[in-house]
Amino acid sequence: MRVSSDKTGSVQQITVPRPRTKPPEVRQNELMDAAERLFLEKGVAATSVDEIVAAAAVAKGTFYVHFPSKEHLLAALQRRFATSFADLVQTAMNKRPPNDWDGRLSAWVKAAVNGYLDRVALHDVVFHEIHVDDRRLKHENIVVEQLAAFLEAGRRDRGWSVDQPERTAVMLFNALHGAVDAALAEGPSVDRKGLVRALDGFFQKVVTAARKP
Repeated sequence: MRVSSDKTGSVQQITVPRPRTKPPEVRQNELMDAAERLFLEKGVAATSVDEIVAAAAVAKGTFYVHFPSKEHLLAALQRRFATSFADLVQTAMNKRPPNDWDGRLSAWVKAAVNGYLDRVALHDVVFHEIHVDDRRLKHENIVVEQLAAFLEAGRRDRGWSVDQPERTAVMLFNALHGAVDAALAEGPSVDRKGLVRALDGFFQKVVTAARKP
């Protein structure tokens, strides 16, 4: 509340609304956004919790309400990256007819290649600066799960015959990952169209070879 006077000199009381506390999910995303910027600028190891809370303009205690440690925040960034990546390729696939399995697979490849290249700096920071020893955690990948579900749906619709959709999805995902990494190692200028064409051809051969006569 604050007090003011009008032109006649009468005293008036004006109620000023208290600032609302932001919803937890908003505050959490602000912390993640601040950490993401700092991680890209300095790296994960060189960034402190104090710097993250300062960049997010919150108290240090607020950080620990949402994340027990910096490592937990990094894991949340990994999940956010993977979820947004899966949404990106799903949106691309949805632009093709539901029964156009070859077209949807091509859309997946193109969106995945470009999505990876567009955010490779962030990908490398959140996934490559720490090493996970647990093999189970390494392979809990929403993008691979999405691809496996897509292959299984195509199998059910007789678009192709894939005996082990989950294992095939792992192999195809790692093929894409390795091909993009190899292209990046060759130089900063990546022939995206050529890379997409090569990977699309490889993916199509895998599912074509598995089709029933």
